[in-house]
Amino acid sequence: MNDPVIQSMAEVRSHLADVIDRARRDETPTVITRRGKQEAVVIDIQEYQRLRQIAENAEETWLNRLADEAESEGTEGSVSLEEMADLLRTQG
Repeated sequence: MNDPVIQSMAEVRSHLADVIDRARRDETPTVITRRGKQEAVVIDIQEYQRLRQIAENAEETWLNRLADEAESEGTEGSVSLEEMADLLRTQG
């Protein structure tokens, strides 16, 4: 992945097709700013899916580690992995 291009919302709006092509073809993300503040990023869909899979794997690993720790400490007051995942999703 190349270093991102930083563009204002107005620039992206007037050249959206170019922004998408740059993300897809050149693997260059575009950081979109509004009033000088970074608001969003346009990336290729495959890169998005890859990053999402990494995040899901990290979450699953973390939840498994929590479950293993809870199991080693005993079961009193513990919750299942599914219950823990639900709790974390509703709090996040």
